[in-house]
Amino acid sequence: MASPAVPSTAPPVRRPTAAESLAALPIAPRRRPWRYVSGGLALLATGLLLRSLAGNPAFEWQVVGAYLTSSAILRGLWLTLWLTALVTVLGFALGTGLAVARLSGNPVLRSLSWGFVWIFRATPLLVQLLFWFNIGALYPRLALSLPFGGELFSVRTVDLLGPVLTAAIGLTLHEAAFAAEVVRSGVLSVDQGQLEAAASLGLGRGRVLRRIVLPQAMRAILPPAGNMLIGTLKGTSVISVLAVHDLLFSAQLIYNRTYQVIPLLVVATLWYVAVTSLLSVGQYYLERHFARGSTRAELPPTPWQRARAALRRAGGR
Repeated sequence: MASPAVPSTAPPVRRPTAAESLAALPIAPRRRPWRYVSGGLALLATGLLLRSLAGNPAFEWQVVGAYLTSSAILRGLWLTLWLTALVTVLGFALGTGLAVARLSGNPVLRSLSWGFVWIFRATPLLVQLLFWFNIGALYPRLALSLPFGGELFSVRTVDLLGPVLTAAIGLTLHEAAFAAEVVRSGVLSVDQGQLEAAASLGLGRGRVLRRIVLPQAMRAILPPAGNMLIGTLKGTSVISVLAVHDLLFSAQLIYNRTYQVIPLLVVATLWYVAVTSLLSVGQYYLERHFARGSTRAELPPTPWQRARAALRRAGGR
């Protein structure tokens, strides 16, 4: 007699769904042939341009090499560098004060700050420099006197305001007008709720500004501030119209004597590019420093860290 059939205890076979079957398939990147074509054409055009620049005898690269580190060019470069640093520091100091006045509840300070920014942003830099250079026509003498007393001292304006001081004043006031808007926008970018939370904890206004407002505002201030610093470096070339011996004016003095215009302009260009590149690197690391804690994810590696990782991988192979 046959034994009864025993039911199977094995689980039933589950068939994958259509979505699971699609998810298990390998993902192949989309082919983009025109991307490689356009990249190849761009590299070809760049190579032809570099070949034309390197092989053009009008550039006189031997003259460029001879004057690149000459004493006259280096003196002009030094004046450009310290004038840029001075204008940037004074401009942002004055601009910060103007931004605080713009954000204050005092209508007089707010109006005066707005008027300063309006005037100096609306006037071209070259016009401002020429105006300050000829300020002696408006005020031939500058004097200091006491109320109901005699004059302490007086000086001729043209003796007091030389070309370098005039350039520093004009550039600083122009820089301050733009720095005021940069600082004001950075302060306004901070969430108002954090200020209310700090006030509820009883923190003083100075501590709130130092510990809460400025660290967060710097993330919004640094990118335009870095652009302004680079713009100020290049903007110092305008002061050559005042016969200030900056980098460009020093190059002009040389090619007015030797008639080698193109090589000397290349010398000035190379120094501007070198200094601007260094400032851009510093700006990158400053932005990275103040970006810490802004996101939950880790910051991406720097170019130097990526290069070191690539060298380690190449050495491990």
